[in-house]
Amino acid sequence: MTIELNEYQINAFKKKLNDRFAALRQEIGEALTSHEDEQYADLAGQVHDIGDEALADLLVDIELAAVDRHIQEIRDIEAALMRIDENHYGECCDCKEAIAIDRLEAFPTALRCVICQEAHDRTFVQCGKPKL
Repeated sequence: MTIELNEYQINAFKKKLNDRFAALRQEIGEALTSHEDEQYADLAGQVHDIGDEALADLLVDIELAAVDRHIQEIRDIEAALMRIDENHYGECCDCKEAIAIDRLEAFPTALRCVICQEAHDRTFVQCGKPKL
């Protein structure tokens, strides 16, 4: 079953998704070109002991993990925009029922309705690895 969102709702979701996409691209760009990265590299190059080296590595890893999360969110946004173009936005990928509008408002990239997402999360926890 495909959810029938009106044109106003579709445009509002597109705007929300595109605005977040732009913000994420800016954050990634800033993270990759920031002076903080140079400071981490300087710190790693001037280490005096293994503890300083570990701290420098940790700071770099934290920054890279944030960039990875942003990239995954960009992929999720692109997929949501594709679902809008294909008239499947707001349709649960598992049960094909409509995803509640409140859920889409809070989580515009949602793939599943609440019931299917809870079942998916239980499966994820039980097997300990992502379900594709």
